[in-house]
Amino acid sequence: MLNEKRLRLAVLAAVAVVHIVLLLFFAVNVRAVSQGGMENARIMKVTDLEEMPPPPDELPVVESIAETMIETDTEPLQTVVAPGTLNVLSWDDYLPIHRVSNPPQFDEREIAAALVYPSIALRSSIEGRVILELFVDKNGWVQQVRILQENPKDRGFGEAAIRAFTGRRGVPAMANGEAVSARYRYPVSFRIK
Repeated sequence: MLNEKRLRLAVLAAVAVVHIVLLLFFAVNVRAVSQGGMENARIMKVTDLEEMPPPPDELPVVESIAETMIETDTEPLQTVVAPGTLNVLSWDDYLPIHRVSNPPQFDEREIAAALVYPSIALRSSIEGRVILELFVDKNGWVQQVRILQENPKDRGFGEAAIRAFTGRRGVPAMANGEAVSARYRYPVSFRIK
């Protein structure tokens, strides 16, 4: 009985010593690897871009515009407009949809033809839904498109929907019998056929 107790105690002590040796071995190896200098490629170091300005002798030399201008006989491709002559709407001039009697309308067949299913979502067999806010001017042109909701995110559905509406023309919104500029929410669903 006494020998059996001593044997158990000796085995327990031996197992404890083996565990302690293994723990020390792995702890020393982990420290050596972490200090070894092999940098993980997935970790990015963030640095402050606004540290100190470069010394004055390294600043780029800026030439005067008058020295580099070249006179030509050809007309410029751009038309110069006098200040204050453009009638540009601010985003506040677009009426919300509850203030118009008829919302803007678009040909759904043209929209469907312009929609390109995102390849990353198609390969993964993912369907999605996007809710856009369209800023439609009084001539029916889509001036700006914003994504209000995209489900699921980061699968390309929002970008595909924006591309389908960029430069698109439809029937403008109507308020009191005349065409007005309006903000309009438009849902776009992506379904795999």
